[in-house]
Amino acid sequence: MGDPKAFLKIHRQEAGYRPVHERITDFGEVEQTLNTNDRRLQASRCMDCGIPFCHWACPVSNKQPEWQDALYRGNWKEAYEILSSTCDFPEFTGRICPAPCEKSCVLKLSSDEPVTIRENEAAIVEAAFREGYIKAVTPKRNGKKVAVIGAGPAGLTAANRLNKKGYLVTLFDKAEAPGGLLRFGIPNFKLNKNIIDRRMAFLKAEGIQFEMGVEVNLQNLPAGFDAYCICVGAETPRDLSVPGREFKGIHFAMEILSQQNRILEGQTFPKDKLINAKGKKVLVIGGGDTGSDCIGTSIRQGALSVTQIEILPQPPAGHNSATPWPQWPNVLKTSSSHEEGCLRRWSLTSNQFLGKNGKVTGVEVEEVEWIPSEMVVVPP
Repeated sequence: MGDPKAFLKIHRQEAGYRPVHERITDFGEVEQTLNTNDRRLQASRCMDCGIPFCHWACPVSNKQPEWQDALYRGNWKEAYEILSSTCDFPEFTGRICPAPCEKSCVLKLSSDEPVTIRENEAAIVEAAFREGYIKAVTPKRNGKKVAVIGAGPAGLTAANRLNKKGYLVTLFDKAEAPGGLLRFGIPNFKLNKNIIDRRMAFLKAEGIQFEMGVEVNLQNLPAGFDAYCICVGAETPRDLSVPGREFKGIHFAMEILSQQNRILEGQTFPKDKLINAKGKKVLVIGGGDTGSDCIGTSIRQGALSVTQIEILPQPPAGHNSATPWPQWPNVLKTSSSHEEGCLRRWSLTSNQFLGKNGKVTGVEVEEVEWIPSEMVVVPP
């Protein structure tokens, strides 16, 4: 490592977010960036660990210590080459990954100041685009053709890897543009869609073909391919089967998020189909990241108030002995959307929706008591 003692001298420094009063007026990305020198200093904090638990925790097996060291030494090209050897699209993961690597960082255990791995990753790939390290390369073809059904994260990754191996790949998707949840699910304030378009331009230049707006199923698979890769994702949401579910004004998260993203792309919707939180009291049921995205979207649409409820109890802040390091910790998480103005309540379950004249007016909730137990008996 370039500076094996840097972690003793340099503290964790996050880029932070744009001011709340500014960012809630638009859908621009909320996260800011550090200057080049500060970013290299953050990379220098990566320790020469005997066992790099960051690598162990990463779903794509990134070689974090290696590209952190290259970044610290100022070799951005080498850093990108190492990063891209395991991660197909670091410009996406560098923005939206929950970064389990940071929770498993040894510095998380020793000082609660893990290396800013996710931000460093984003900085590396942006430098690679800026400096021209990423170039479209058309591989030598092997004469085989593959159809990839679904142009979301899985389909794009499959297409990218198959293409590099010489297969002629065609991506099919029923949506009007590629990206799947990256484009239609994740709000622009977390992932600007220009980032997706930039990568799609490279994939097209490398020979991947896109057939958008095409509905494909097992009964009408496109002809002329040697193999098919099914990457359609899971689109059926979990519903709340409680009285009053039929009232107007109750929406699945993806209905709200996908419509707002399409509106930002210039699409219009009939008034009776438009979902907008302006001037309304919004209740978000569910405490995960998708719920957080709905909070930020509702606030930007002009909601009068936003409340989020969660059936699970409020997790502890900072440390939870039930999920010890290096596991993913079940601790209180406050997102950028939560910071923008939201009431959060825990241990509440929804019993029924209340309404008047066919429109929802409220939700009847009940407090849930969670009882720790080592054995549960369920009578027949």
